[in-house]
Amino acid sequence: MRPEGYVQSHPTSIEHPRTVSVLDVPLALTDYSRTVTFMDEMIEGPWPGYICVCNVHTVMSSSEDPELRAALLGSSFNVPDGQPLVWAINSLGYSLTGRVYGPELMARACAHATSQGHRFYLYGGRNQGALVQLALNLRTRYPGVKIVGGYSPPHRMLTEEEQDAIVEEINDSRADVVWVGIGVPKQEKWMARMRPLLEAPVLVGVGAAFDFHAGLVPQAPNWLQEAGLEWAYRLAHEPRRLWRRYFRYNPRFLGAFARQLAEQRLRPVR
Repeated sequence: MRPEGYVQSHPTSIEHPRTVSVLDVPLALTDYSRTVTFMDEMIEGPWPGYICVCNVHTVMSSSEDPELRAALLGSSFNVPDGQPLVWAINSLGYSLTGRVYGPELMARACAHATSQGHRFYLYGGRNQGALVQLALNLRTRYPGVKIVGGYSPPHRMLTEEEQDAIVEEINDSRADVVWVGIGVPKQEKWMARMRPLLEAPVLVGVGAAFDFHAGLVPQAPNWLQEAGLEWAYRLAHEPRRLWRRYFRYNPRFLGAFARQLAEQRLRPVR
C-alpha cells in the first residue's frame, strides 16, 4: 500500500501530486488545472503513464478485485471523481476544493488541446455508432480538436489477434492521449495491461463520460452533483443497470470510511 502523502518517484522532472489514502486507495490532491498540466508534462516527457478517475464504486470494487487494486496502485495517479470522496479526503484533514469529474476533465482537456495540437484517440463507447456521435460532438464543441481514431470494443475480452490489431492502430494514429470509456473495472485493467504496448504518452479512464458527451445519457444538474446526489439522478435514469452498484457499495463505503476516520482520530498525536 502507498503511504499517505506518497509522491511517486520516477527519474523525470514531472512532479506527481501528493496523495491521501481513502480505504487504501491513493487519491491525488489535485484539481482540473493541475491535472491537465500534468497531462501536458506526460505528453512532453519521456515517461508514459495512465490516470484513473475514481468514484465510490471504484474504491469499493478494488477491495474485492485484486487486479483492479493493482491497476489503481500502478497508475500515475488517481483523481477523486466522486463528491463523496472529496468530503472523505477533507474530513481526513485536507482542503480539497472540489472533485475532478471525468466528463469535465475530458471537456477541459479537449478545449486545451485545440491550442496545443494534442491528438486524441477514443477507445470505448456503447457501439461504433455511439463512438462516431461522440467524435462528432467533440469536434463540434471544440473546433480544431484532433480526434485521430476510435474503436468501440466488443463486450468481451479481445482475442490476441484483435488486441494486436488495436495496438497497431493506436500506435499508428500517433495519439498523445487515449481516452478510455469502457467502465469500471474494465478500463482500469485495460490501461494497466496495455500501458507497456502503447506509444501514446497518456491513457485516461473516464467511464460514463463517453455516454454523456455523445448525448446518450443526461448529466445530473450541477446542484445535485455538488450535493453528492449524482448517483440518485443516474439511478433514476438507468435503474436496471445501476441499482445493484449503488445499493451495494454506497452503504458499505459509509461504514468502511467511518471506521477509517475513527481509527485516525484515535491515533496518538506525534
